[in-house]
Amino acid sequence: MKKLIFTLCLLFAAVQFSEAQIGFGIKGGINYNSDSFKEVSDDIINGNAESRTGFHAGVWLRFKLPMSGWYVRPELVYTSLKSEVDLKTTATTTQKVGYDFQKIDIPVLLGKKFFKVAYAHIGPSFQYLLDGDLNFDAVSDLKADGFTVGLQLGGGVELGKVGIDLRWERAFSDVESEIISNIGGVNNTTNFDTRVNQIIIGLSYRF
Repeated sequence: MKKLIFTLCLLFAAVQFSEAQIGFGIKGGINYNSDSFKEVSDDIINGNAESRTGFHAGVWLRFKLPMSGWYVRPELVYTSLKSEVDLKTTATTTQKVGYDFQKIDIPVLLGKKFFKVAYAHIGPSFQYLLDGDLNFDAVSDLKADGFTVGLQLGGGVELGKVGIDLRWERAFSDVESEIISNIGGVNNTTNFDTRVNQIIIGLSYRF
């Protein structure tokens, strides 16, 4: 009898697992990043970064968990973010300079659908900063690569195969970056934190 019960339980679990639906698709959209520069170690940059719009593009999977109504959604996303900073060119003058950086995001979200079309999700986002560029000739090098972990939360609606998504993302840990420059004839090495804090608006398509 115990073997029969155990076998029936295994069969029931196998059936439930087989009913877990897997979806996949592509996504893209715009990103609004704020306060990219934190904890600047000297007076080369005047204040925090002013945001400009960036973009993202990637792929996603969705695993519906059986008998729970919940799903797990991992993604692989390329993100390009843009900011603008006041760079001190002399002791008394500043110039607005664009700062661009690119990163790979791997969010792993736990979510739930509501009313058949709406959903909400939350989860960690694993991020690797690929490169950064400060658009000013006197900056000879900018090292802005590193790994960090953040949090994403948000929600949206899915109408048929098309989804519209709004999220907020905040990094838990900093990414130590470094600017090497020669401004006003003075060589400088400036350390700063490129911690990400952004709003993400995305459009997705499910195959």
